[in-house]
Amino acid sequence: MAMTDLPNSRTEDDGSAVVRVLSYNIRSLRDDEDALARVIRACAPDLVFVQEAPRFFRWRKHAARLASKADLVVLGGGATAAGPALLCSLRVFVERTEDVLLPLTPGLHRRGLATAVVRIGGARVGLVSTHLSLAREERYAQAGAALDALRGLGVPHGLLAADVNEEPSGAAFGLLAGSLQDAFAVAPLGGAGDTFPAVAPGRRLDAVFATKGVEVLGCGVPLGLPGVSPGDLVAATDHLPVLAALRLPAA
Repeated sequence: MAMTDLPNSRTEDDGSAVVRVLSYNIRSLRDDEDALARVIRACAPDLVFVQEAPRFFRWRKHAARLASKADLVVLGGGATAAGPALLCSLRVFVERTEDVLLPLTPGLHRRGLATAVVRIGGARVGLVSTHLSLAREERYAQAGAALDALRGLGVPHGLLAADVNEEPSGAAFGLLAGSLQDAFAVAPLGGAGDTFPAVAPGRRLDAVFATKGVEVLGCGVPLGLPGVSPGDLVAATDHLPVLAALRLPAA
C-alpha cells in the first residue's frame, strides 16, 4: 500500500475509530513555521505527538499559533513537560491530561512526558509523547518510565510516540518495540522510514507505538502524500514526521 492509500479518519458502525496519528520533532519552531503547518495540515491528523515544542518565552502562544495554522488545538504539554506536547483535532474529546517531568541527570537536558486520556468515536485511549535522552543509560530508563506512564493511565489501549534518539537496534527502542507494536515495522509504507536528518535521512529515530489491541493500518514518512512537498519537509524542521493510520477498538 502506498502512502496515498492511507485510510482517512472515520468512526465505524461498531464504535471503533480509525485515526491518523502524527509524530513530529519540530525543533522548537526554529525553522519555517508555515512550512511545518502545511505539512501537518496535509497529513490530516487527529492526534499530533510533538517533540521539542517551544519551552521558553511565550511558549504557550507559539504552540497555540502553530496549532491554529494546522487546524488543530493544543491538548497538553510544552514547557511543563520539558518539550513533548500533544495537539488534536476537534474530533477528539479530552478526558484528562498530565505533564510529567522525568528525573534530571546533572549536566543533561531535562526530559518529560505529555500524557492524556481521550475519546474518539466509541474508542478510549491513553497517549504519551516523549523525547528520549542522548545518553544511552538514561534513554533506556526513560523508555521504561514512558511505558510505565502509559500503563498507569488506566485505559485498555494506548499510543506512545517518540523521538527515541536511537535506531531500532538500540536498547531503548527495543524496549518500546518489545512491549508495544512498532507501527512502521507492522505495516510499513514508503521505503525505509528514516526520519533524520530531514535533508538526507539515513536514521529511523522517530516512531509511533501502539498497544497490542490497536490495529495498525499503515505507517511511514508521508512522502508523496498530496500537499506534502519535499521542500516543506526540509524547511519545516530537521526531522521528518511519521504518520500512522490506526483502528482503535471501541471502549
